[in-house]
Amino acid sequence: MDWLFLILPLLLGWLLDLLFGDPVWLPHPVVGFGKMIAFGERHLNNGTHRKLKGALMAMALIVIVFLATVWIRHDLYLLPSPFGEGTGVRLFFDAVIVFFCLAGTTLIREVRQVFLALDRSLDEGRKQVARIVGRDTSELSAQEVRTAALERLAENLSDGVIAPLFWYAVLGVPGMLAYKMVNTLDSMIGYKTERYKDFGCWAAHLDDIANFIPARLTALLMILGDWCWVLGVSHHLSPITQHLHFVRQNGRRHASPNSGYPEAALAGILNCRFGGPHYYFGQLFDKPFIGTNDRPLTTDDMKKAVRINRTAEVLMVLAVSFWLLANG
Repeated sequence: MDWLFLILPLLLGWLLDLLFGDPVWLPHPVVGFGKMIAFGERHLNNGTHRKLKGALMAMALIVIVFLATVWIRHDLYLLPSPFGEGTGVRLFFDAVIVFFCLAGTTLIREVRQVFLALDRSLDEGRKQVARIVGRDTSELSAQEVRTAALERLAENLSDGVIAPLFWYAVLGVPGMLAYKMVNTLDSMIGYKTERYKDFGCWAAHLDDIANFIPARLTALLMILGDWCWVLGVSHHLSPITQHLHFVRQNGRRHASPNSGYPEAALAGILNCRFGGPHYYFGQLFDKPFIGTNDRPLTTDDMKKAVRINRTAEVLMVLAVSFWLLANG
């Protein structure tokens, strides 16, 4: 029965995310992570040895989160439970952490809102997409707003869903929560700007390492998800081989060693073009293009991208469940 208490939290947490996303009224551990990072950055990102101080802060926070989660889960065994000593309480705790660590539903809702806002006005679309991307959106065209939203959707599938599930399979709930700290560090200080280029250097490197396998796995799952939907039309493997070839060609055309792979997978599936120059914090970053077909993106493209995301999620949850069953 041990395998049951590994798979149940996964399924319960995932279903909670599907149903509720991230309720704004619910305290979220990532908010606490952000406050810890901001406190450390404010007191350490000055003077000399900024790269060393940033590296030590990043590694300390990741280790603290991992060990604290291990300690809490161990202590939960001491509490009474109808399922056995502490088992039921820990199952509930694990399910809640899985729920907190997954971020698929909220981003999908946000992307849908971007396309709906654009139907009303370009200004509303720019304001809506600014909620989910870090680039300057004030001068974006309607096409660029849609592109930014779909790029973020592909990236979020990797770092908001597939990567947390991957680390759950490898290191359980402590590893999943530690990954969220890694990801939060990168999203806050992992930039090549004047302020963060030294202090956030190791935060960015650690995020690259943590996402190396999940990013490529995400691209594969997206391609398989698309193939699942076209099975009724075509029963051969050519869509898979074509998309894999596209990802191999375009996955490296990104400033990040990882983000280009899920973006390339979605660009190949939609037969569109992502990437290009963008402004971040007032600085121009000249990103290479992913794909060549600069066609207008539509609401139908968004709906297809969401469908691919959800299918990839299901495939990953099934894969992790079978992995836990085989190794439990």
